[in-house]
Amino acid sequence: MSDLFGFTRTVVRLRYALLTPDGFVPSAVPGWKSAVVIVNISPALGARFTQLHVTLAADGAGEGNTGANQYFVYVIEGSGTVTLPDKRHRLESGSYIYLPPGTDMQIKSSGANLRLLVFQKRFEPLPGAGKLAAIVGHEREVKGQPFLGNEDARLQVLLPDQPAFDLAVNIFTYQPGATLPFVETHIMEHGLLMLKGQGVYRLDNDWHPVQAGDVIWMAPYCPQWFVAMGKTPASYIYYKDVNRDPM
Repeated sequence: MSDLFGFTRTVVRLRYALLTPDGFVPSAVPGWKSAVVIVNISPALGARFTQLHVTLAADGAGEGNTGANQYFVYVIEGSGTVTLPDKRHRLESGSYIYLPPGTDMQIKSSGANLRLLVFQKRFEPLPGAGKLAAIVGHEREVKGQPFLGNEDARLQVLLPDQPAFDLAVNIFTYQPGATLPFVETHIMEHGLLMLKGQGVYRLDNDWHPVQAGDVIWMAPYCPQWFVAMGKTPASYIYYKDVNRDPM
C-alpha cells in the first residue's frame, strides 16, 4: 500500500540526505563490469566526495587506475580478490582496502553478489607529509575503543591517524540504548552506511528512523545525533574529511 501512494523514508534536504534502498537506481559507471552500481552520494548532491554501493556478479570486476582520486573500499558481503601492483589479496566480508592516487587495481568477485561500499575523494596533498601506500586490512584486526569513555559506544578507526591522510573511515557500534553523547556540529562532512541494527538519527532539526542498508549524507555543520534502538547492537561505517586547512 505504501508503494501505491508513493511513500518512502528517503529525504533530501540542503544540509543532509537520508537515502533508503527502496529508491536506489543503478548507474552505468566506467571501470565496473558485470556490476550493479548505485551512486548514493556525489557532487551532484552537494558533496565533495562520492559514495558507491557496488554488487559484482560471479564474473564481475572493477579495474583501472585511481588517477587523482583515492578510494576506500569495504566488503559488505561476499568474497573476492584485489590485485595491486605488488600482490593479490583475498577479500571477505569485513575486509577493506585503501588505494592512494595513481594506483592500478583490479577487484574481482569469487562468486555471486560481492557487495562493496566505495568512497572516492580527490586527494589533497600535504607538503612534507610523505607518500601514501595502499592498505589492505580487516575490521576484526581493529579493536573498538570506548567513545569518550562510553563502553557501550565503540569506535574502530580503520585508517592510520596520520597527517598525510585527508580522509578517515571508522565503524561505530552501539549497544541498544547507547547514544552519541551530544549533538555534534562540525566542519567535517560525512557519508554513512548503516551496517546492522536500527535507531533514530537526528539530522539538522529532523529525527529519522534508520536501519541496516540506509545511506546518510551530512554536510559540514549539519547538527547530528544517534541513538541505537531495538534488541540488537547497531553499527554504521562512515567517511569524514580530516587534516587539512579549512581555508
